[in-house]
Amino acid sequence: MTSKSVLNRKLKKLKGILGEFDKLAIAFSGGVDSTFLLKVAYEVLGNKVMAIFIDSPLQPQREKAAVHKLIHDIGCEMLIMEADELHHPAFRNNPPDRCYYCKGLIFDNLMEVAHLRGIYSIADGSNRDDTRDFRPGAKALRERNIRSPLQEAGLTKDDIRILSREYSLPTWDKDALACLATRIPFGEAVTKEKLIQVDQIEGYLIEQGFRNVRARHQGKGVLIEVRKDQVSRLQSPEIIDGLEQKVKSAGFSRLKIAPEGYVQGRMNPP
Repeated sequence: MTSKSVLNRKLKKLKGILGEFDKLAIAFSGGVDSTFLLKVAYEVLGNKVMAIFIDSPLQPQREKAAVHKLIHDIGCEMLIMEADELHHPAFRNNPPDRCYYCKGLIFDNLMEVAHLRGIYSIADGSNRDDTRDFRPGAKALRERNIRSPLQEAGLTKDDIRILSREYSLPTWDKDALACLATRIPFGEAVTKEKLIQVDQIEGYLIEQGFRNVRARHQGKGVLIEVRKDQVSRLQSPEIIDGLEQKVKSAGFSRLKIAPEGYVQGRMNPP
């Protein structure tokens, strides 16, 4: 765990980076990272920072409701920008670099919206750990000179959770977010119907108290992942009967549970 003194130095560096901006627009998802970034940016810049939330079919329905309360609590201005990546074949065809096309489409539109409001600096919530993962979207951000202040300050996911708790942010222990398209194997078309299917099942399991939930689309079947210490409960009679009904109503005919639990990046290319 990062020591308190090192953590304070990283936070000070983050504030210094943010203080260099005249105005700043932050791509806001309501997740752990972008919420913390927005909170600190608003502390440093006040009304010179604006959050932009992307309302997209790739976003779980439950997240769209949560962002409004977060913004209200932070006090920052938020703009909602609608996007539909499914209209673009380069994304819909679901190649391994799908995220590159997605980020490019989103940030091109986001930059246009921000520029109309006189904001020419754009930031996202990427952290230092993201540099170690398969992130083809990072190339699209670099090409557009999108800043990643958390990453620049050397803040890891664990750092951000600790600091978020100190800031009393409700997202400090929130599960990591990933767009719903990550549930669909590369090479298989991303469709609205598939996104709705996995979102329905994940939403149901989260309502039952499960964490790190993923519903991996497998054609007519679905692979369910939850936090490893919750797998036995997922398989219990009190849960499995309702889950089987939910899976069937969502349009799947087969249900499989990952015995090892949630695995980050399970569907990344080898």
